[in-house]
Amino acid sequence: MRALAIAVFIIILLGSVTPAVAADDERYGYIKVQDVTVNLKNDTAVIHVHYTVDEGTRIIFFLLGKQDLKNKLNHILNYEGAQMRRIDLSSAEFIVDDASYSYGKGIYWYPTHSFNVVIPSLTINSPQVTRTFTLTDVFPDGIGYFDTEK
Repeated sequence: MRALAIAVFIIILLGSVTPAVAADDERYGYIKVQDVTVNLKNDTAVIHVHYTVDEGTRIIFFLLGKQDLKNKLNHILNYEGAQMRRIDLSSAEFIVDDASYSYGKGIYWYPTHSFNVVIPSLTINSPQVTRTFTLTDVFPDGIGYFDTEK
């Protein structure tokens, strides 16, 4: 009897973690991206991502930790060497060193970048300009900027 109760519990738990059946370009597994903001300073990008997670996964985070959430967010953002600074069940912050090319004398180029899901609202902030895009999986054309502190 105990084995049957455990089996039913596991089936219910796994059923609640299963990704949504409907195709959703902003979704990766149990994560649905709401917006991404990239703040550029020198050659570093600080990336803030806001998202929702399926309700059934919340208990798993408390039991098993957030490593899978971190891995999925890294896949979504698609930045080599991104370091997680902070994470919770609705947002995270990553830092990417050498995200921009330095041309010396405080001049930088942040190149085009592809994400692995569609981002409903993407904002790129440089010291001089802010660019906002909707429903995109790529930051096109890149952006040049300079460090005003040099």
